[in-house]
Amino acid sequence: MKLYTYFRSSAAYRVRIALHLKGLAFESVPVHLLRDGGQQHAADYAALNPNETVPSLDDNGQIVTQSLAIIEYLDETHPSPPLLPGTAADRARMRAIAQVIASDTHPLNNLRVLQHLTRSFDLSETQKNAWYCHWVERGLQTVEKMLASDPRTGRFCHGDTPTQADCCLVPQVFNARRFACSLEGLPTVLRISAECEELEAFQRAAPQHQPDAE
Repeated sequence: MKLYTYFRSSAAYRVRIALHLKGLAFESVPVHLLRDGGQQHAADYAALNPNETVPSLDDNGQIVTQSLAIIEYLDETHPSPPLLPGTAADRARMRAIAQVIASDTHPLNNLRVLQHLTRSFDLSETQKNAWYCHWVERGLQTVEKMLASDPRTGRFCHGDTPTQADCCLVPQVFNARRFACSLEGLPTVLRISAECEELEAFQRAAPQHQPDAE
């Protein structure tokens, strides 16, 4: 099993967490998103992933792209331990938390969006970071409300074992800290993130522990 990854990619970070939670051996294949004009745009990688993004998973020739699709693929092919809850209602709730991050927040702040803002609209570094933090803070505030208001929140986002939602939450909190975004008013988010960061799977997946870390 190969994971095409970049150490700072939060989408790849999600999948690394899932792989380690499931105890699956995999080979990291670094794709540097800045070097050589962005190695994700190279012809051989674009043939593998037409969206020219990371991560991509190669499972013995089966190529899966998009982080949430990869995590659900891993959950279906390697069911234990499960990363999706057992009932339809619980899975819907957990997916909603994950998608606030992966679908509503992260796409506004990923590298290609930030590059477009600076290249096409001449945003300064300060303006770019203000844009970044605005959407990260708004997304995490939404997640906080979802977690704090629901009794199904436990030690982790949903219950007392990590799920796909936790795989999404920790990278987003990491990015918020990296860009010095405000984490005020997020007690539940920060508590759960700290719980996750105590687990070996989350530690092994962290950007600073990747073979391509700079």
